Amino acid sequence: MKLQAFQTERFFAQYEFSAKHLLSVSDCETITVENLLELANMTLADLGHLALGYTESQGNPELREAIARTYQSISAEDVLVLGSPIEGLFISFQALLDKSNEAIILTPAYDALFNLPEDLAAKAIPWELKATANDWQLDFERLESLITNKTKLIVVNFPHNPTGFLPTQIEFLKLITIARQYNLWLLCDEMYRGLEHLPDDQLPSAADLYDKAIVLSGLSKTHGLPGLRAGWLVIKDKTMFQGVLNWKLYTSICPPAPTEFLALAALKTAEKLKQKNLEIIKQNLELASPFFQQWEDLFFYRKPKAGSVALVELKQGNATEYAHQLAKEASIVLLPSPFMRFPDRFLRFGFGRTSFQEALAAYDVYLANAKKTE
Repeated sequence: MKLQAFQTERFFAQYEFSAKHLLSVSDCETITVENLLELANMTLADLGHLALGYTESQGNPELREAIARTYQSISAEDVLVLGSPIEGLFISFQALLDKSNEAIILTPAYDALFNLPEDLAAKAIPWELKATANDWQLDFERLESLITNKTKLIVVNFPHNPTGFLPTQIEFLKLITIARQYNLWLLCDEMYRGLEHLPDDQLPSAADLYDKAIVLSGLSKTHGLPGLRAGWLVIKDKTMFQGVLNWKLYTSICPPAPTEFLALAALKTAEKLKQKNLEIIKQNLELASPFFQQWEDLFFYRKPKAGSVALVELKQGNATEYAHQLAKEASIVLLPSPFMRFPDRFLRFGFGRTSFQEALAAYDVYLANAKKTE
């Protein structure tokens, strides 16, 4: 299989580790290994005693039990621990798709959610979120019009990256009903689950609602631990589980022992990590509202309902050109929408880090100076 360019990561590679201000990151504020172990009532000595031998291919049984407890109807046997979250997408799509299939992908979407199905299936079809005056909406009539006798898979991501959209429970159940009606697999990326801005808005996991769901989750976003590379798949269907596991044996074979050890520590203190990052997001959203009101002639802002990101519309100009110009002139990084299979007039903002306030202030100065020169 020949893979197309991973545009989002290539874009960030140009600027992420040299720019002063990252306004577009999707992860949340991280902590050190020492801090994590303290929160979990563990020590660096505990980590130091860890043996670096092979681990179980499916994952450490204690870790799988801890993961299973975060769902309603999942057992440890339904959990596959990964070498990294993105490995879960690669091996799932490999097990699911071939050139006789079509896949429908909710867009905008992270590159891997669209590019891999497009490279593997006969056809990958975008199912676009609709931008309304104040929000984003799912178009179920459009979804059903895209389903053919070749359709095998629907791919979604809730809470949604990059828009911050979250369906209602009724809408989510309608999606499950459509997948069941047409006997389709549903791959649901739930990496941002737990970052709902209102606690009552959290959706059930697709894994608890539908036997043909494949759920991806992990500790990179909600828990702010992307450098840990801790992720997992939840798959109830035993035949599909074995097919995906077989692909894993050709990629990472087994999870890294230090990752599993620290992932267990993170799950012990998961609520504290989540609440810390939710507070940061809420504080940053409060800063964002007056900023976008001040610059309403430049941006159309739809406030996110969940997650750590939002997709903001430029009222004029080309988002890709603008993003490169902004990075070069002001050392401020915003991700443009074409890399996420969406029209070239949107920019992704990230609200999950404490550096947001400083970055937004720098952007405000840049815009003010640009206005003076008009």
